[in-house]
Amino acid sequence: MDTLVLCAARCRPISTSIHAATQPTSRPRMTTAAAMTSSHDSIRAVLWQGDALRLLDQRRLPHEESYVDCNTAGEVATAIHDLVVRGAPAIGIAAAWGVVLAAQREPKRLDAALALLRAARPTAVNLMWALDRMRHAIAGGADAETLACEAQAIQDEDLAANRHMGELGAALLGHDAGVLTHCNTGSLATAGFGTALGVIRAGVDAGRIARVFAGETRPWLQGARLTMWELLRDGIPATLVADSAAAHLMKSGQVQWVVVGADRIAANGDTANKIGTYQLAISARHHGVKFMVVAPSSTVDMATPGGAEIEIELRSPDELLSFAGQRTVIDGAAAWNPVFDVTPAELIDAIVTERGVVLQPDAARMADVFGSAR
Repeated sequence: MDTLVLCAARCRPISTSIHAATQPTSRPRMTTAAAMTSSHDSIRAVLWQGDALRLLDQRRLPHEESYVDCNTAGEVATAIHDLVVRGAPAIGIAAAWGVVLAAQREPKRLDAALALLRAARPTAVNLMWALDRMRHAIAGGADAETLACEAQAIQDEDLAANRHMGELGAALLGHDAGVLTHCNTGSLATAGFGTALGVIRAGVDAGRIARVFAGETRPWLQGARLTMWELLRDGIPATLVADSAAAHLMKSGQVQWVVVGADRIAANGDTANKIGTYQLAISARHHGVKFMVVAPSSTVDMATPGGAEIEIELRSPDELLSFAGQRTVIDGAAAWNPVFDVTPAELIDAIVTERGVVLQPDAARMADVFGSAR
């Protein structure tokens, strides 16, 4: 649809309650099973206030639910870089609202704001996609109010896409499935409901999932701190496992599917995701466990031929050398801290997007769904 032609109701401020459920004005057609997923969908992490962006501070979860208010594009960029907000779709949504803040406060410096936001996290293609969409609106003469409508459309469409992906992915699981997930791919990482966690939420509602396991996800413990918090908060029983226990868990026969998100999917199906995903895919293939990637089409980068061309973000070694601000490794030790790795397409059984499911992905099957390079 033409997202620049939007009714004023779509641009109203969102409730500041973490439990507020924002319904999109337009979404793909859903089945009854998909509509039931609202019972496990209570969390919102990106909240527009009309003249500020309120972000649930994910660094402080699960012990403290506090918010960071961003009043400028620079503050949004800092929040993205410092992991106040994380998850590729949520990063893109937050960046879009950062552009709105720039248009409200410094409309003559929009190019600088776009560049600042773009540099905040280099791997997540959703960030670039959302900013390109906002830039296109600016080129079309959009003012701050119209840009706010565009940012709201990006957020609404992500929520609708997540619910549709949940339906599509859950249908692949079979019955009484054990599922292992990695990092956090839920409402905290998106507009709501989640990508891989959306499949889990929909699968639980449909009675297809018997067991849910979450890997801890070192070094930031997004699985332990965030995924477990989301699942238990929404009434979904889950079991935490150490990252290093995943292969042993698969060998036990308790897991039939690994379900993960993505930060960038290349034209051939190679997928960049949180560090540790690649080794899960290798273990899954060895043990006969299916491997599913769930992400919106905005994560698919048809202009990147394969995983070798994906830039992998390196973060400070201090994230490995310390824990909760307390150093745990001897002084003088070195550390290597890539945030993502790339899983080759040949290790992926299904890529699920709101446009459809790509089974056994390769360049030809990806092009059938997503077309040529954008």
